[in-house]
Amino acid sequence: MSKEIEDHRLLNRSANEPFSSVLEKHVSRRRVMQGGLGMAAMAMLGGFGLSGLSGRAEAAGAEKTPLSLAFDAIRGSRTDAVVVPDGYTAQVLIPWGTPLNGQAPDWREDLAFTPEIQANSVGMHHDGMHNFALDESSASRRFVLAMNNEYIDQAALWAPKGGATNAEEGKRPADEVRTEINAHGVTLVELEKGDGGRWRHVADSAYNRRYTSATEMALSGPVAGSDYVRTRYSPDGTLTRGTNNNCANGYTPWGTYLTCEENWPGYFVKNAERQRDDQRLGVSEGRGRYGWETAAGDASERNDEFARFNATPTGASAVDDYRNEPRTFGYIVEIDPYTGERAVKRTALGRFRHEGCWPGKLVAGEPVVFYSGHDARNEYIYKFVSEALWDPADANRPGASYDRLALGAKYMDAGTLYVARFEADGRGEWLPLTPGAETRDGRTLAEALGLAADDQAGVIIHTCDAADLMGATPMDRPEWGAVDPATGEVYMTLTNNSQRTEEGTAATYTNDGGDIQEAGVGYATAPTNAANPRAENEGGQVIRWREDAGSTRFDWEVFVFGAAVGDAENVSGLTELNQFASPDGLHYDDRGDGQGILWIQTDNGYAGVTEYTNDQLLAVVPQNVSRAEGDASVVGGGNQAQLKRFAVGPNGCEVTGICLTPDKTAMFINIQHPGNWPAGDDATVETRGSVRARASTVVIQREDGGIIGV
Repeated sequence: MSKEIEDHRLLNRSANEPFSSVLEKHVSRRRVMQGGLGMAAMAMLGGFGLSGLSGRAEAAGAEKTPLSLAFDAIRGSRTDAVVVPDGYTAQVLIPWGTPLNGQAPDWREDLAFTPEIQANSVGMHHDGMHNFALDESSASRRFVLAMNNEYIDQAALWAPKGGATNAEEGKRPADEVRTEINAHGVTLVELEKGDGGRWRHVADSAYNRRYTSATEMALSGPVAGSDYVRTRYSPDGTLTRGTNNNCANGYTPWGTYLTCEENWPGYFVKNAERQRDDQRLGVSEGRGRYGWETAAGDASERNDEFARFNATPTGASAVDDYRNEPRTFGYIVEIDPYTGERAVKRTALGRFRHEGCWPGKLVAGEPVVFYSGHDARNEYIYKFVSEALWDPADANRPGASYDRLALGAKYMDAGTLYVARFEADGRGEWLPLTPGAETRDGRTLAEALGLAADDQAGVIIHTCDAADLMGATPMDRPEWGAVDPATGEVYMTLTNNSQRTEEGTAATYTNDGGDIQEAGVGYATAPTNAANPRAENEGGQVIRWREDAGSTRFDWEVFVFGAAVGDAENVSGLTELNQFASPDGLHYDDRGDGQGILWIQTDNGYAGVTEYTNDQLLAVVPQNVSRAEGDASVVGGGNQAQLKRFAVGPNGCEVTGICLTPDKTAMFINIQHPGNWPAGDDATVETRGSVRARASTVVIQREDGGIIGV
């Protein structure tokens, strides 16, 4: 998520041992205090996990020509410009407000947005994205880009009128609310590369469209049609409207886009008869994030378009009001980028604040796997394992016409959802979230949640409570993931957690649920553990795990710790040329031959780094680094030069969203919430004076047209 809209409340009230405590047991606290976070007891690992994991990765590339990063790491920057290495260019593409068709005007600084203009223009605050080829032969020159628009900046959106009307209190105007609703969601736009190497969007392309917070969508999987999601709009519980606060993303092997609902609870209010999941997920009380519910009752309102954001019960039953509307959010949403069909919320993958959704290693005849993180302090990492086995005949065929969403139903509507527990010895286990699973106290999960014995829909509605009860490991804000398709190794960013406490301190617990029967009472503060070893963890870390074949067990390790040069806890040995904090976006760029580049993006608020540089993009070839004896992470003092800073964003921004063309000659990243940028089409030109800030996609290419990074 963007730090601009982080929800710092502690919503996990379980008493599960957090990842920081697990990691602390795994790492020498004595060396932390000495300023070097080394491994205290490698011998205790035996044949497990960490050193073996790195060794397998190294062995996989032992007979290969090593892949190496050919650019020089760049220095930090604090300017209103994008900085890239010598020999590279950076082009601004599809900023917020770019018209998708003739129903929206061209951008101008004083453009006054209406609901219609925003519905037909690129949305606000670009985030996760993925490119979908229109045919195989031109896949690196022409494709549909699917991109999340996470949230809005009311100051920029309403700049010509001096800001939003009644932003903090009072009734919001209906057309302002409609415009803000239309600025959220997902943008689909056709892009193509011209003969001169410049990229452009194809105006009026049949593929250009928006999915917004008002677009009708289907519910599918265990929750669809259940009593949990019946509303006045959909009495049978099969439909809802909109997708909100979409941060990271994913894609499927059959050619669809996955957009992930993250900080959606703040858009809804519920001021009476709050249910357990309202508390656990943080549905608002009083007023929603932008006060959309206050426009209810306007003479122009149609089909409760504003009333639905107030989930306070008002009728005799759920089909008379919108008490269940929040339960139609918190899912992975599948979109066919080629057809514009109605999007589908795949409920089997769990209901929480999804950061993203990444497919695991794909093997014919084995289940399809997806990984997801819940981006909040002390929340969990999940995976979904399909019931259906992968058939290569279902792989995407660009240019072909067939029902991709039917394949989504095949692989994503039935399967098992798991949550991760990390152990101090470098091992871990996936715990099933099914009604019959045994909780830590010996009850079935259904019994512990107060559900019927076969109520999988209820388990999904209460995913977070179910994870609490199973004993999952609370993590330091799991954000983006990435998978090495050759080894199946999974990487995930743990952005930060400034409220960890020292080893040996007592955990404190809260239960502010009032009359609500809580499934578990958990941390207000939590001590460090093996996978989250630092108290007041502002730097964050990237972890990596590899799963045992045919088992729910896995090995894990820390790949790199974020920190500033000179910090006592700069345990990965970072230097001026690669210091970073708060890792967020992540992408594994497969280069074939069992090798690839791991790209790490940041959303930093850590003073030790922000004083030196804006948010950034770094690169490392995982196959070129392995942990030395005694090191706390794979990237350490002996190999940290392999981690290089590749790009820096403009002042005020987050660097997020990333994809590359199949031939690796063009990289696309997103610049979200810049403070005073862009100044024009060249992203590297520093803004002089003041502009109406616009989130934008940036295309990075080599001046000679060669392959990015090498």
